[in-house]
Order: sequence, then C-alpha cells, then structure tokens
Amino acid sequence: MLETNVLYYGDNLDILRRYIPDESVDLIYLDPPFNSERNYNVIFKNEAGRNTDAQLVAFEDAWHWGPNPEKVYAYLTNSAPHEGRVPDPVTSIVAALRKGIGDNPMMAYIVEMSVRLVELHRVLKPTGSIFLHCDPTAGHYLRLVLDAIFDARNFQNEIVWKRSSAHSDTTQGAVHLGRTHDVIFFYSKSAVTTRNVVMIPFSKEYVESHYRHVEPVTGRRYRLGDLTAAKPGGDTLYEWTSPSGKSVRPYKGRYWAYTKEKMAEFERQGRLVYTKSGMPEYKRYIDDNPGQPLQDIWDDIPPINSQAKERLGYPTQKPEALLERIVELASNPGDVVLDPFCGCGTALIAAEKLTRRWIGIDITYLAIAVMKARLKDSFGMETVKVLGQPTEVEGARQFPDRAGQRQERPRQQRYGARLERDNRTRACGPRLVPHVRGADQGDAA
Repeated sequence: MLETNVLYYGDNLDILRRYIPDESVDLIYLDPPFNSERNYNVIFKNEAGRNTDAQLVAFEDAWHWGPNPEKVYAYLTNSAPHEGRVPDPVTSIVAALRKGIGDNPMMAYIVEMSVRLVELHRVLKPTGSIFLHCDPTAGHYLRLVLDAIFDARNFQNEIVWKRSSAHSDTTQGAVHLGRTHDVIFFYSKSAVTTRNVVMIPFSKEYVESHYRHVEPVTGRRYRLGDLTAAKPGGDTLYEWTSPSGKSVRPYKGRYWAYTKEKMAEFERQGRLVYTKSGMPEYKRYIDDNPGQPLQDIWDDIPPINSQAKERLGYPTQKPEALLERIVELASNPGDVVLDPFCGCGTALIAAEKLTRRWIGIDITYLAIAVMKARLKDSFGMETVKVLGQPTEVEGARQFPDRAGQRQERPRQQRYGARLERDNRTRACGPRLVPHVRGADQGDAA
C-alpha cells in the first residue's frame, strides 16, 4: 500500500527501491542537481558566532567518479546484477557514453542519474508522465538516457522555460550568448497518458496586434471577424440591411455563415460593426476567448525575485506557478505526484493546492525542515509524517546571515527555530549526529 502525503529523508535511490511500489505514481517532477560543479551554501552561525558543522552546504551538485559510480556503472551494464531490470538500450547508451567521454564528473553524474531514472520509470503508472528539469550543462546527455529508458516514441516535448531576463556575459570575457533558460524534458510512459488542456493568456504583443479595437464605453478589446463562409448551409444568400439602410449580400462566391435569425440576434447584442459599404462584421471580444493552448516555450512565468512573497532564499527555488502548470497539465485531482529531489518542496505545495496526493524525497534535512514548515504555513498542516526524520538542533539553525541576504533571515529563522522547538520536546530522544546529508546509499546492488 503506497503511503502518500509523506516526506522521506535519505537517498532517493534507496527510498524508491524500499518504499515505492511498481506503477503507483501518476506524475513525477524532478529538478536534480545539474552537475554545474557548484556548492549551494546556506551559512548560519551559532550563538558563539561560529559556523555550525551541519548544513553548511544545502546541497552540492558536483559529482565525482569513484568507487560508487563504478559500482553503479557495473549494475547498469551487466545483466547479472540488475537481472533484467535495466533495459538493453540503457546499457548500450551508458557504455557508449563512458567510452566517449571517459571517467570524469560528468560520467559520474550520468550513471547516478541513469540508475535513478530506471527506478522512476518502474514506479510510474502506464498513464503517467515525467518532467525532468535541467539546464544545458548535462541536458543533452540526459535526453539520450531518457530516450533509452522511456522510449523515444514517448518523448513529448522539450519545454523551454525562460528563467531570467536578457543579460550579457561578454563584459566578463565570455564568448557564449546570454544563458537565460532551463529545459524541462516531458515524457509519457505510454501512448495513453493523462493530459489536460491548459490555456494561457495571450501575450501583450498579441493582444495589441490582433485585438486593436476598444469599445469606448466598456473598454473591452475586440477584433472583427468575417461573417461569410465558403460553403452554403441553408438560407445563406439572403439580403441583409444595416441600420443605416444599406442592403448587402455575401461577396461573390461566398455565403452568409449564419442564418438571418442569428444575424438579427447579433445585431440586438451589439455584436455587428458595418463597413462603409454596409457589409457587417462580427465583434470577437478578447474576454470571450479562454486564451491559447499551452505551447513548449514558457516565457510567461518569471523567476522568483528578491521581493517575491513566496521567496524562501532556498537555492534553486522554482516558482509555484511553474509547478502548478505541470501538475495541472499531467495529472488529475487525487493523483499521486512524486518529487525525488524535492528541495524546498514547491512541487508538493503545487500538488496539495491542486488536491493531488504527494511524496517528497530529499537527502538534506534542511529541505525536510523547510518543507514541513512550508506545508504548515501554506495549508495549516500541523503534522507531516517524515520517515528517517533528522532532529539535530544545532544544524537546525539553517539560514543565511551573509551580506545581501539579511532580508531573508526572519522568515528562514522561523523555519529553523521551529525544528529546534520540536526537538526540545523530545527530551528522551537520541542525540543527533551533525550530517549535512542523509544516508547516501547510492548502492547499485
């Protein structure tokens, strides 16, 4: 029985294998480390003014080739260890990539992500979808792996999310153009998948170019539409008389698109506008239109800026609107949403808001503390079950005290202090070991 609305603390590979059954999840969103060789620091100090040993790094996305990636590689490329659980195309792709790029941090990243993506494919329902969020650093390699695991025929979109406004790095000596977008790979597990129609508002440029007319009294924007058709259908050659007394018929070779009774109704509604010749045209108001169907370039969701209400100061935090769009697009109320790298939990917030069930996994208890507090603040959830929950008090003082980040501290300290208070009530509980990460199993066996 799958337990939902729960957080798991630990390595997601171990969690997936131990707790998540086959074909039990409807939607997976993951925003894994991008292998950009960066540490995302979240510095805080104790009362003595010293940095605490725990949580000095929120997470590290630098990966290194070593014994564990070697072991994972062996698991992926040898049928004896995985006993058929790894598709042959995955074995071939991973082996070819190692031969091509060698033993380096990128290869370590590829094998560690590949073994997790195999497990994510296993837990996804046949009607489910996966959205993998990445940047150009490793996206081209991940696309090959995703094709091998999910089948290239189930690739749906490479979604481009414009995450920042235009900027130039040339002043710093960079040759490349400004890097302003992330990529989200969208795959289904099969040809029969959950897919909802999502409409988005027209852009300002589209509105101004296509809905140029504005009613003086109401202020409603509209465009003019032709009232004739290429093929006849009933009484469609009648003569129409405008309020000014001019009578017209359809253009040569054309027919009225509506009956005379319907045209009269349009007139009563104030929907008709007349040309100088007396030819009627139809007012199409922009507010009658639900917008345009969602496309694969998303430039209408801005990143979280320094003044945003939802801003936590958490590294790589994504806007709630971005995750709400994904959840709405590829799941239905009551479905299960899984985020195996859930960080500060934006996917879980979106799932809860849209009445989906959810599962979050993260390897840092900084993330666990933030998610618990965020769920409480957003939905009044006093208790959220955490399996493998950390309780180290010293490490709970989790948040920045650096120049330029002081404005974040009150809200973040509230989250850290809350974890500390919770721990003080456990007087008989075990003393915690100050680890930044959970038990990182990463074991391929």
